[in-house]
Amino acid sequence: MTTVPPQRPPIYELSLLGALEAESVHIFREVAATFSRPVLLFSGGKDSAVMLHLATKAFWPAPLPFPVLHIDTGHNFDEVIDFRDRTVERLGLRSIVASVQDDIDAGRAVEDDGPHATRNRLQTGTLLRALREGGFDAVFGGARRDEEKARAKERIFSLRDEFGQWDPKAQRPELWQLYNARHRRGEHMRVFPLSNWTELDIWRYIRDEGVDLPSLYYAHRRPVIERDGMLLAHTRFLTLLPMETPRESLVRFRTVGDATCTGCVESAAANADEVIAEVAATRVTERGATRADDRISDAGMEDRKREGYF
Repeated sequence: MTTVPPQRPPIYELSLLGALEAESVHIFREVAATFSRPVLLFSGGKDSAVMLHLATKAFWPAPLPFPVLHIDTGHNFDEVIDFRDRTVERLGLRSIVASVQDDIDAGRAVEDDGPHATRNRLQTGTLLRALREGGFDAVFGGARRDEEKARAKERIFSLRDEFGQWDPKAQRPELWQLYNARHRRGEHMRVFPLSNWTELDIWRYIRDEGVDLPSLYYAHRRPVIERDGMLLAHTRFLTLLPMETPRESLVRFRTVGDATCTGCVESAAANADEVIAEVAATRVTERGATRADDRISDAGMEDRKREGYF
């Protein structure tokens, strides 16, 4: 009679977040090993904060082997800029700030005017200029596939041509976590370590890891206006339309971008657990609910990505 040996319990059972973390860490190390000049985009938003946290884990106890880059529209929320600067100082990061205002002043970009004007689209030119000036051949971005349908098409290693443009039909297969880093001089790779994460994963990781965030991601009172089905913060960057009257409301932000086009949601969620409960119940992505620039057209994001956007 054949005796079946008893099953031994696994030495280590990887959780979903543990598996996502391991994948992201692998991506960071792969890029560091195969590219000569990577850079990490750090806006101070929740996704870039998680991405930076993962990057520091990937190379701990050594410092990050690449700098962080912020594309500054000049219309950022004060809380985000304060958080960005505190984080850079706390971690001793090499930081680069590329300013949209510099491109406007130099005549390389033309700013729209009027109450609906935003500098969000102008970030593309500033980003491409910063990459050329820095000679960067790989750029870490915090985009996730669940955010928007154009981003759902993108691979983890996304090749951009010498003009920074993305061709969704010319993407490379990524079987068995094998990434093709080959590129010609002048081309670069956009790399997305959070591709397989969801908004809910991000918030669970923020809670479990104690990731610090700008205060506006949690409930706070601030003046807002209602416009195009969204709540926009009444800041110094926002021009009121006739009949628009600011009111104070208890809100939080699900995503952070240019203050002129980033909406907030009414919420009493004051900590990560309460945010997780809200996110678990929603059926609308954060960009779909609170980013006016994504409502230009059904292909708005894809058009911008073809031009070199994040």
